[in-house]
Amino acid sequence: MRILLVEDDRLIGDGIKTGLSKMGFSVDWFTDGKTGKAALYSAPYDAVVLDLTLPGEDGLTVLREWRDAGRSEPVLILTARDALSQRVEGLRLGADDYLCKPFALIEVAARLEALMRRSHGQARSELRHGRVTLDPTGSVATLDGEALTLKPKEFALLELLLRNQGRVLPRKLIEEKLYSWDEEISSNAVEVHIHHLRRKLGADFIRTVHGIGYILGDA
Repeated sequence: MRILLVEDDRLIGDGIKTGLSKMGFSVDWFTDGKTGKAALYSAPYDAVVLDLTLPGEDGLTVLREWRDAGRSEPVLILTARDALSQRVEGLRLGADDYLCKPFALIEVAARLEALMRRSHGQARSELRHGRVTLDPTGSVATLDGEALTLKPKEFALLELLLRNQGRVLPRKLIEEKLYSWDEEISSNAVEVHIHHLRRKLGADFIRTVHGIGYILGDA
């Protein structure tokens, strides 16, 4: 899933971006409020990690402007442990959750998964389609109960398809969900990932809708 990270602390930002990327997330990181605010309009993000103390524009101002503009992406705000008033104001302005610094990276990932699950109307963390199950939190996918060996982008693509069952996903959207701006992508990357998933899950697991994109086949 693609995450927008707005954090001016280089150490914290690098830790979040590096750690989440290793967990299969695609992360775009910005260090000031104005640039981060504009970025949300430039790519299909699944969630936002937003620090409240930012140069340019503070996080509360950014959040307020996003919500006033009708943006509904889930937002996880980062605050200092003693900034109770900021946390309360952030939640009132439309933030979905918050974390106090310092925090564990695994908790950031778990909270993001919960926010995305909620935004898709899913009560359980586990995703299912026919003989395939996927646990985003544990980064485990199985076929008939047997663990699948998937590369990070294959896992991310499978998760994307499972979160959008019944919906045709255009190739361009898949690219934007799987790759951040600083990642190189070949012209046939999506087709290669689709091919590899079909080999592992069955030729009919993913159906091509010619001229439009891809959708899960019948369960």
